[in-house]
Amino acid sequence: MCGGAVTNPIDVIKIRMQLENELGSKHSSKNIFKDRYYKGFIRGGIRIFSEEGLSGLYKGLLPSMMREGSYSTIRLGAYEPLKVKLGATDIAHTPLWKKIVAGATSGTIGSAIATPTDLVKVRFQALGPGKKSEYRHTFHAFWRIAQKEGVRGLWTGVGPTVQRAAILTAAQIPSYDHTKHTLLNAQLMEEGPALHGVSSFIAGFVTALSTSPFDVVKTRMMNQKKDANGKPLVYRNTIHCIGKIVGHEGLLGLYKGFIPNWMRIGPHTIVTFFVFERLRYLVGMSPV
Repeated sequence: MCGGAVTNPIDVIKIRMQLENELGSKHSSKNIFKDRYYKGFIRGGIRIFSEEGLSGLYKGLLPSMMREGSYSTIRLGAYEPLKVKLGATDIAHTPLWKKIVAGATSGTIGSAIATPTDLVKVRFQALGPGKKSEYRHTFHAFWRIAQKEGVRGLWTGVGPTVQRAAILTAAQIPSYDHTKHTLLNAQLMEEGPALHGVSSFIAGFVTALSTSPFDVVKTRMMNQKKDANGKPLVYRNTIHCIGKIVGHEGLLGLYKGFIPNWMRIGPHTIVTFFVFERLRYLVGMSPV
């Protein structure tokens, strides 16, 4: 939850950039840098602040923290027990594949449960200047979506959400874990904040690189309009969405918002693992 609160403004910038010129709505060029409204991470953030104020950068904060409280708690909390179930008894020499499987499994479970909070977060953060939300607040959004789209509507985009989370957790926690123990085993660093910071930075880059396409797909599917029966009007599923994005926006369309995605995942990873390692220490548990 700490990581989600700190990085919420970056998340808003990322969502706006991922939705810009969706399927060539502004121009037919596949050049993703042409005629952008949000011209990069820094200028995009300045534009949101100047048009919507500080509150614009904190849209979706409550559902974002609710998501972190459930999703991250499950994926981080279940990682170690799952790793042990796979036979990881020596934390310093656990095979990478066991870390990846444990991470993917815990991420899948956590994201499937937390999808409704992710959905509401995206819909609030996607609202640009001058656009009025049909939801008065977070809990009204849950009620309104269930009423209008059915209870299943709360799990709109669960496919790419779970796929992203499985890849994210399979990349983030194992890359942090593996980097950390590689540095420890090589005696390049000692256990402590510096090691946690370096490991988190590397894990953040690996995670952003591997998850960006699925993050774009998740955002597009959650934000798309539906007909009176709750049927999506633009994207049917992950594969269909990827095909339409590449067809209209080119391969780089799948990496829209990559810089804010990395800038979010990097600090988020650092804050998350700093707090996670500290909490483990306070309750008498050994480091990851």
